[in-house]
Amino acid sequence: MKKTLSTLAIALVLASCGSSKNQEATTKVKEPANPTKYAETITAEDLKTALYVYAGDAFEGRETGEKGQKMAVDFIKEHYIEDGVPAAKADGNYFQDVPLEVMAPADINLSVNGKTFKTIEDFTSVSSAKDGTLDTKEIVFAGFGIEDTNYSSYDGIDVRGKVVVIRSGEPKKADGMYVITGTEEASKWSNFRQEFSSKQEIAKSKGAKALLFYHPDIYSMVANRFGSASGRMNLAGGGEDMMYMFINTDLAKALVSDIETNEKSMSAKTEVSITYKSNAKKISSENVAAIIRGSEKPDEYIVISAHLDHEGIKDGKVYNGADDDGSGTVSVLEIAEAFAKAKKEGHGPKRSIVFLNVTGEEKGLLGSRHYTDNDPIFPLANTVANLNIDMIGRLDPKREKKNRNYLYLIGSDKLSTELHNISEMVNNKYMNIDLDYTFNDENDPNRYYYRSDHYNFAKNNVPVIFYFNGTHDDYHQPGDTPDKIEYDLLENRTRLVFYTAWELANRDARIVVDKATE
Repeated sequence: MKKTLSTLAIALVLASCGSSKNQEATTKVKEPANPTKYAETITAEDLKTALYVYAGDAFEGRETGEKGQKMAVDFIKEHYIEDGVPAAKADGNYFQDVPLEVMAPADINLSVNGKTFKTIEDFTSVSSAKDGTLDTKEIVFAGFGIEDTNYSSYDGIDVRGKVVVIRSGEPKKADGMYVITGTEEASKWSNFRQEFSSKQEIAKSKGAKALLFYHPDIYSMVANRFGSASGRMNLAGGGEDMMYMFINTDLAKALVSDIETNEKSMSAKTEVSITYKSNAKKISSENVAAIIRGSEKPDEYIVISAHLDHEGIKDGKVYNGADDDGSGTVSVLEIAEAFAKAKKEGHGPKRSIVFLNVTGEEKGLLGSRHYTDNDPIFPLANTVANLNIDMIGRLDPKREKKNRNYLYLIGSDKLSTELHNISEMVNNKYMNIDLDYTFNDENDPNRYYYRSDHYNFAKNNVPVIFYFNGTHDDYHQPGDTPDKIEYDLLENRTRLVFYTAWELANRDARIVVDKATE
């Protein structure tokens, strides 16, 4: 990246105090820094130079845990060192170890009231659990398994240490209106992508020992996806405390005979035995984290993130991932360099800026989940916002509006009205990009709000903005190469993130989270 700097003009305001024989007092006052000077160091040329290396064939598609991914983290680390951006960890190590495991079908024996059921045919494990045996003579049917402001399946029941059975969907009133929305439109609880993780997280937070999810419409798909040794990855660490399985109709009715019509939570005298033995293989991977320390509020943090991994090599073809997410990675590096230059010239941010390059996004947001759920380098309670960059170098051919200078923003108003307003203000002041909120909808069928690393911050009530150009024909294909990047747009979009981070870091008051979720 380019290292030349224009000369910083420091204006001096001199004030005289009277005309006595005493020497006149002279006071030096430093004007506020102009962020445009530093934003202009982010150039299409520098972004292109870095991306042609990072998304080149030599990096072998940056498959998580493989040689190319190791080259990627070294590339990122060296840029931070060269630009004078220190490691985020106290020990000076830029790498945050992310223990992962490659999934393989576990050995599971499951019986209900003495009847044995078969893995894949009757049930499918969808997460890695700790080895062991669970025997119980009582189960809890928790209805739809929902915990929402307007409805809870867990009222009056204790599921700690128990086997919990739930069903898909959400409740309706007698008139056909949905209980949660009060309208004919279903809520997020009827969308599989939301159900899959959210109902799991709720049961886990309540201490369930096993969760058996009856979703007959998708059981075959789940069994095909999770039932074979497909190379899926998950966070390692000895497995989850809670077993999580999808079950077919025969097993569901053996547990709760009227499960297809029953919505009321209840306990039942049912003998269940589950023995679980993992066959997962452990591997290592890394996040890369660097920091510019704040001058006035160093213990408040703005996290700028992008994922460093991609799809690797398939059938002899390199999946370069220039847009996904090479574009985000080099953007983070350029933003870090700009902040480092500002600090070197005496204009460092008031709050700390954390530059977080995460691994395993393509495997299920694993690197960011490890950071937020297992090992936050800096407390989430002190994290002001997460600005997440994932695919900002191309154009969406399906976008109806044809102006090139656009960017999809997702999540900016979900937790903090103030963050959204700041984002709009910054764009109007500096960039005038067409900010498109087409996908800023939790019920959008594409579910983009849940599909990149910002979500792991958002679920912990950290305000987020997800910057995204939309998909294209080369999405997750070997054709996602550096020559197809729109570098002038990549420059504009990267500068927008820089300006937004600058504003968030230098405001007198931390932004307010006025829409926190429970």
